[in-house]
Amino acid sequence: MGSPSAPAPIIVVRKKTGHAGHHGGAWKVAYADFVTAMMALFMVLWLLSSSEKVKKAVGGYFQDPTGNGKMSGSNMAGAGEALTVAKDDMSKLKEKLQQAMRELPKFEQMKDNIEVTVTAEGLRIELLEKEGGLFFENGSPKPLDKGNELIRMMGSQLKSLPNKLLIEGHTDAKPYASEAGYTNWELSADRANSARRILQEAGVEGNHIAQIRGFADQHLRDAKQPLNPMNRRVSVLVQYREPPADVALAAAPATHGAPAPAANSAPASHAPPAAPKSGH
Repeated sequence: MGSPSAPAPIIVVRKKTGHAGHHGGAWKVAYADFVTAMMALFMVLWLLSSSEKVKKAVGGYFQDPTGNGKMSGSNMAGAGEALTVAKDDMSKLKEKLQQAMRELPKFEQMKDNIEVTVTAEGLRIELLEKEGGLFFENGSPKPLDKGNELIRMMGSQLKSLPNKLLIEGHTDAKPYASEAGYTNWELSADRANSARRILQEAGVEGNHIAQIRGFADQHLRDAKQPLNPMNRRVSVLVQYREPPADVALAAAPATHGAPAPAANSAPASHAPPAAPKSGH
């Protein structure tokens, strides 16, 4: 037995708590995953409720993150479906327009009077009148419902293009009977200007409209039948971004065209007679 004077030993009991060591920071990773998933969910919900313009811009960003791609008709870089129409793209634009036209409720009534062709100048869209008027009132620059609807649809399809537009008005060879001096020159120019206003109301920028041309009966579609109603027409020409040199020279001011209102000018100052006698 030990000496009674020896000190008693001190026993220290250390309890180990392994809770923190067992879990570590795993909960932080799980929480970060949860927050990321919630953010992705809210992004999807936001996109579903956004406008078509925003959806295209967001989709375009992922196709062109640097923003150096096409920016046609939009101030948002990478708007993927914006279309720059060069010479090789005109056929695609033609198909796109024809598809949109087929979706119009009254297309069957006017399909034989719409002609879309790719020419040396660009894409030409012609609205051909028929006896009694189809797109415009007889002898008047006022568009009828079919004309208003069709031109407005064209504007919605063309507004995203950077290409310049030329708008032409034509009449047949029948003289316009008016005591106020209103002639086929004024009528052709006024119909082209009416089409210009509708296009701009549909979203086409004014600086994309290069010219308004009124040709009267100087460029007949059917020269053998100068009174054919199809000679009365309005044409919208989507020009190439960089027209060939020979086309650029041909685009000089026409010698037969009458002076017409500028693309961004106010409506023509002359008013058509209240009761025209011509069948234009």
